[in-house]
Amino acid sequence: MPAVYAHARWVIRIPECRSLKTKRSIVRGLRDRIRARYPVSAAETDFADEHGRAELSVALVTSDATVAESILERLDTLVSSDPRIFVVERERRYVA
Repeated sequence: MPAVYAHARWVIRIPECRSLKTKRSIVRGLRDRIRARYPVSAAETDFADEHGRAELSVALVTSDATVAESILERLDTLVSSDPRIFVVERERRYVA
């Protein structure tokens, strides 16, 4: 069975954020929810020193492309539903 590698990335705005401490708290909470609910690796991958913007990335490996697509779809819903953030850009990639 071939492995499927999947990656998703979201650039988010945090409009109410006025400090890096607040931003990191919001991003860390979102990242931790993602890790707790889904079998993925997740990290803040860009804009570490900007107050109101962050990039969050996830990656996963599975033997089924349908499973990868389903998980990334649910993750997109999770990220988009957080009322504290606004998704500016999203990207998904699959490699079989």
